[in-house]
Amino acid sequence: MKKKRPEELEQEAQDNIPASEENTGSNGETAENQPQSGQQKDEVQVQLDDMKSKYLYLLSDFENYKRNVAKERIELQQTAGRDIMTALLSVLDDFDRAAKNESLNEGTTLIHHKLLQILQQKGLSELECKAGDPFDADTQEAVAEIPAPTPDLKGKIVDVTDKGYRLGERIIRYAKVVVGM
Repeated sequence: MKKKRPEELEQEAQDNIPASEENTGSNGETAENQPQSGQQKDEVQVQLDDMKSKYLYLLSDFENYKRNVAKERIELQQTAGRDIMTALLSVLDDFDRAAKNESLNEGTTLIHHKLLQILQQKGLSELECKAGDPFDADTQEAVAEIPAPTPDLKGKIVDVTDKGYRLGERIIRYAKVVVGM
């Protein structure tokens, strides 16, 4: 038996198709309906594009979520001890007041130094402000305004009542100051 080429097989298959089936496609649709399959392809393509855009949107949304969670986790680790630090600041203030009165003996001075050192190791830092510095509302809280003792102290700090502190990059307590007016 002689092998037939693909073109011959195709021609033979077409010759064997009855006339009523000649205008139908592979899925039984008539030639008139074939443009609809083109429309269907367009609809499927639109749906595919829509699904792709939704997928990309969800992917980017998830990436943003992961980034925000990582950022929040780092921030939480840095400021986890903020409440305990804030509570300990009043103890530190009492030590500072007692040191000004020179009523501390050597042992309590060592305790004060040790407490301050531990808090600094955990990220606590003091906000720098002193009498004569200009008032800065971003880092200081004015607890009182008094007439300036000298004209050059108008709008400047006259006295610091409580020091301000920062934990990492966040201010956990503003410096309480008296401002000259």
